[in-house]
Amino acid sequence: MESQVVTESPELDAAIVNPANWGNEDWVNAQLAWLRENAPIRHMSPDGFDPFWSITRHADIRSIESDKTLFVNDPRPLLTPKLLNAIVKELTGRRHLVRSLVTMDDPDHSRYRALTQEWFSRSNLLVLTDRIEQLATEYVDRLGELGGECDFVKDVAIWYPLRVIMSILGIPEQDEPFMMKLTQEMFGSSDPDTRRSFEVTALPEVIADFEAYFAELSRRRRAHPTDDVASLIANARIDGEAVPEHETNGYYIIIATAGHDTTSSSVAGGLLALIEHPEEMEKLRGDPERHMPNAINEVVRWVTPVRHFMRTATADCRVADTDIATGESCILWYPSANRDSAVFDDPFAFRVDRPGVRHLAFGFGAHACLGQHLARMEMSALFQELLRRVEHVELNGEPRYSQSTFVGGLKSLPIRYRMK
Repeated sequence: MESQVVTESPELDAAIVNPANWGNEDWVNAQLAWLRENAPIRHMSPDGFDPFWSITRHADIRSIESDKTLFVNDPRPLLTPKLLNAIVKELTGRRHLVRSLVTMDDPDHSRYRALTQEWFSRSNLLVLTDRIEQLATEYVDRLGELGGECDFVKDVAIWYPLRVIMSILGIPEQDEPFMMKLTQEMFGSSDPDTRRSFEVTALPEVIADFEAYFAELSRRRRAHPTDDVASLIANARIDGEAVPEHETNGYYIIIATAGHDTTSSSVAGGLLALIEHPEEMEKLRGDPERHMPNAINEVVRWVTPVRHFMRTATADCRVADTDIATGESCILWYPSANRDSAVFDDPFAFRVDRPGVRHLAFGFGAHACLGQHLARMEMSALFQELLRRVEHVELNGEPRYSQSTFVGGLKSLPIRYRMK
């Protein structure tokens, strides 16, 4: 990990919130490593943002995540520029463009999460095993059809989990390119390759397109319910009352986008890690039944596609040896927590047999990722099939990462491979 570390304030404050820098994984890991060692809880005031505390140690992030009463999502669940916050309020009259589980606190969070929690439970998802394995086979078939060279991200990784989650939601396959476009424009709103435009109103326009699509989907599912998750959301009731449209649309959006984008980042990042660590690939290929569960956890730790969330203190408190005042916000840097040497032995080593599941890539506590069991199933099925049928794989160009401080990963992975 060789990358120049920016240590002086306010230079580091400005650099760490600049999405362009997050396209350089080595740079990001170097900055976060320096912060963990020298300023694990650091007050930052970058231009254009409200101040916040930067939290980089695993123990401190887990402590904050553990107390959903002391540290809440609302009013600041994400790192967003003040200008965007002002535009959202002016255009919509709302504090958040999307109101979903990501922005909710109790009692709403528990009530809304309960609507689908059983559906996404490990035991319930077992009925999808055959379908997920079938899709994994189809997308490895696609590798064979592509003739030995492809961009794994653009040709396989983004489409496989999208097909899974769209099947679950009940969205027709012909609408998947539209869903993909909107997802990339939302999570990649700061990346020049995926953003809709350079206009400050671009992101609200993307959300408006999502809401128009899902409002029509709700209308159809209320008129003709089926057994998919879209029907569950469209017809949901809380305390006997229908769910408001803004929250209904937010539920669709979080499942449709986070339900595939984070998994695709993990799949692509996992393949790159295996390519760069051929001894680990051979270890996994030699005994997948033994190593796959730990390998999937290691891939998710290694990639950590959700790069941050924020929490705001509801009372004066202390985190480690630092006083946090009521109303002050903390940014939780998950990639940093997942490289913390206090928790992970040799954290910059990729090991498919690394024991334990102590990473925080799925979050922790009440707000832990609703779809984590589905993500593990999808990744396991694809890697099982890929290692069984692909004899050799190597890089065929330079991997490229998305420029985003929120959700991101590889946006290009050119590979050359040989099928068995």
